[in-house]
Amino acid sequence: MAFKGPHINLYALLGVKMEASQDELRASFRSLSKRFHPDTTELPAAEASERFRALQDAMAVLSDPEQRRRYDSSLNDLFIDSSKISNKVSIQQTIIPERRALSGGELFALLLLGGALVFSLLIGLTLAFLGRS
Repeated sequence: MAFKGPHINLYALLGVKMEASQDELRASFRSLSKRFHPDTTELPAAEASERFRALQDAMAVLSDPEQRRRYDSSLNDLFIDSSKISNKVSIQQTIIPERRALSGGELFALLLLGGALVFSLLIGLTLAFLGRS
């Protein structure tokens, strides 16, 4: 990946600090990719694809130790004063709904889980009651 043109802070894009570990990078990427994947977001398809691709590109650079070292070096060259690096603006802060309505399948799964919980409690209480007698 070339670091030319308008510079995007990949750390801010993923919502992590520059010192983030590989596990923190992966966790943030997973969370954001679920949120911005074109199949699961309410954003227009073109915008969702663009954001998802930006996440993938950021993860490709930051997950590879050599590319990350070169990227960090380019940040240092580009921003002599580290206070100019904006870790405050990230893809997470864009205005989109935080929650979406549950689908019919999700509601059905919750109903099944609730029913299983009630049924399990009834069996447990019945066995406890019968065990006392």
